[in-house]
Amino acid sequence: MERIVVGVDGSEAAEAALAFAVEEGRVRGAKVEAVMSWHEPYVAPTMVTIEPNAEVFADAAKATLDKAVDALGDTSGVEIERRVLRGNAAGVLLEAAEGAAMLVVGSRGRGGFTGLLLGSVSQQVVQHARCPVVVVPHAAAD
Repeated sequence: MERIVVGVDGSEAAEAALAFAVEEGRVRGAKVEAVMSWHEPYVAPTMVTIEPNAEVFADAAKATLDKAVDALGDTSGVEIERRVLRGNAAGVLLEAAEGAAMLVVGSRGRGGFTGLLLGSVSQQVVQHARCPVVVVPHAAAD
């Protein structure tokens, strides 16, 4: 069965990408892998020692992914696998997309001149993916 990998990050552009991937999965009879990445933020050294709790970050990423998938509504006819993976977004998506039929990501979704630019993650996956990549813009709010 074909796989379509889609990056989810809670943004409007990612919601549009997820909706696109699910519809494409329905048309192709493909499984959709909704992927959310997470990593601990960099914290400058201080006199106070704070141990980051990886579980907190992973749980927050899972909640964001679940919210996005649950908001889709009718997903009948499409198998959706939810994957929460540790690492930077571009690297995680590129690895997850190995052997996939397609990788779908959202654009930055900004209007005007900046709307012509891709976000750093979408730009990286377009340049390095070994499968077709679709960059889906979200509808700009007027």
